[in-house]
Amino acid sequence: MPIDIDRFERDGAEDLRSGGHTNAEQILSFLAANPEQAYTPKEIHEATDVARGSVGVVLSRLETRDLVRHRGEYWAIGTADEIDKTLSAMAAGRAATDRLGPEDPDEWGPGVDGESEDG
Repeated sequence: MPIDIDRFERDGAEDLRSGGHTNAEQILSFLAANPEQAYTPKEIHEATDVARGSVGVVLSRLETRDLVRHRGEYWAIGTADEIDKTLSAMAAGRAATDRLGPEDPDEWGPGVDGESEDG
């Protein structure tokens, strides 16, 4: 599915993914579907098609939110109650973007960064 050039220019490589799911959502969904197992980053890459170089970065970000845990080279779904809420929020965000288009921070108006339009 093609994307518009503004999104291509604006979004990072991790955010430009195929299949409509973010790398974090793909990894979380995979681990949540297999809660009795722990996987190496290579196994996660092979199961999700998330780029091998992105898996470790995504896992580290998810770990800071207590959504995944690891021991040695193995990673598993976290024990936090927030996992279902996080997956639901990701799906809702994706659905809203699909329906309404991506947000444009320039449309948010003054005050976003603490400054007025006048400077």
